[in-house]
Amino acid sequence: MDWNRVLTGDCIEHLSQVPAESVDLAFADPPFNIGYDYDVYDDKQDREAYLDWSGRWMASVTRTLKPNGTFWLAIGDEYAAELKILAQDKLGLTCRSWVVWYYTFGVNCKRKFSRSHAHLFHFVKNPKEFTFNADEIRVPSARMTTYADARANPKGRIPDDTWVLRPQDLTDGWDAEDDTWYFPRVAGTFKERQGFHGCQMPERLLERIIKTSSNEGEVVLDPFAGSGTTLAVAKKLYREYLGIELSPDYVQAIEARLDAIIEGDPPAGPADPKSSAPTTPTAPKRRRPRTPRLFS
Repeated sequence: MDWNRVLTGDCIEHLSQVPAESVDLAFADPPFNIGYDYDVYDDKQDREAYLDWSGRWMASVTRTLKPNGTFWLAIGDEYAAELKILAQDKLGLTCRSWVVWYYTFGVNCKRKFSRSHAHLFHFVKNPKEFTFNADEIRVPSARMTTYADARANPKGRIPDDTWVLRPQDLTDGWDAEDDTWYFPRVAGTFKERQGFHGCQMPERLLERIIKTSSNEGEVVLDPFAGSGTTLAVAKKLYREYLGIELSPDYVQAIEARLDAIIEGDPPAGPADPKSSAPTTPTAPKRRRPRTPRLFS
């Protein structure tokens, strides 16, 4: 199989041509079936049709995974439960983690609480043998940063399964006066914004997944390449990659994005992630909120 390319067309058709048990890590961020306006895909299918299609492409992805392979699935509230059950009961996968990605720049709603999260399911084929590079993603623990506890693991701790990155999660330390920050969605003013796809994943989020669940030289698959973030981060981290995308226009843009990347380039993201969004030329300056006084 020729890796390091993007295939144009239906993912199920192309996945049938990928050799069985050849992929180390699959990351999929499929359409959520909520009526999003894609250029060539109808995102408002009948419920049963959507679930049937989901079962078929998920089975196709699972077939390509190595016996110790990993499958990460990003999905919204509407079908999270159904796809988790499908993966476990029909495909025989094991869910190691149900991660909730809490992001800034959420979706405003009129008759429900505003949405500011997505679900990230971490499935494995073999729960006794799979890649999980804990030391690649460890973050400083409270015992280290707050209490100076000598019992703290000097390597830090494994992040929680709610991905709300805090200042102490930064590899270069933190300022105790700074507030919490989160993995933001990629907003229109962000430098990493590609501009051709409205549902772009942040590179820092894919960095965590790819570092955790694969090693250099291994194969990363994305059957819904979209804006190309999975492939871009895979290339930066010295992985082989394969993307599949239905839209010819998206494929052309992804290839241009990949051509501009040199292996070893750092993942894109806020230069100072202690704020919830990077500073941009058009963004207004934000004032630090005053800490309320509890006693007079």
